Amino acid sequence: MNLKQSMAQLFFASLLLYIVPSHSVYAQTAPSANESASYKGLQSAAYSGDAEATIEIIKNNANIEERDGSGRTPLLIAAFASHESIVEILAKAGADMNAKEHRAYDIVTIAAVADDIEMLELALSLGASARNITSPYDGTALIAAAHLGHHEAVDHLIKGNAPLDHINNLQWTALIEAVVLGDGGSNHTKTVELLLNAGADRLIPDGQGVTPLEHAKTRAYLEMIQLLEDDAE
Repeated sequence: MNLKQSMAQLFFASLLLYIVPSHSVYAQTAPSANESASYKGLQSAAYSGDAEATIEIIKNNANIEERDGSGRTPLLIAAFASHESIVEILAKAGADMNAKEHRAYDIVTIAAVADDIEMLELALSLGASARNITSPYDGTALIAAAHLGHHEAVDHLIKGNAPLDHINNLQWTALIEAVVLGDGGSNHTKTVELLLNAGADRLIPDGQGVTPLEHAKTRAYLEMIQLLEDDAE
């Protein structure tokens, strides 16, 4: 690679800080006040966390996969509301643990983004998959958690066999997102460490050919640089 190409790549990498600071355009959305006020039956019980009502409604042959206007099933509604007991009841009743709402978010990604470790552990134990392709970015829960520096969630997802090197439609892996969309602080640095220790490929570049190490150097993230360079030895 010549000097001109190298400078162009570094310039592009710096622009990413401003062009794509977050995934806010397509961020997952919890039920709004207006939506939740319109809920009835199982949806209402799931949102409020009413376990007795949930059990009774299911006994009366309610549709446990009924969706609201945003495509959320009662399971996903309960996940957004952080009601583990409802999720467990719905799972035992046969709810689809890998259901996705209209923006393609599943319970695992919802929990990972919320850094709701109890929900994440429960979902994985009940058959939800950390390998699902989710979000409008064709990503994974691992990529979403890495983006936010939710390293405890990253650890659980790695143990749940999440695909370490999946590339989303931004051409980024979880490792790249932890660098590019992180702040270089302890949470994102720990995320990078966990990914590398699990065997994530540090050499996979973004769509412009820029590696995680090059991104870290552009941002002067010294601890990340050390991790990425040590892993290369």
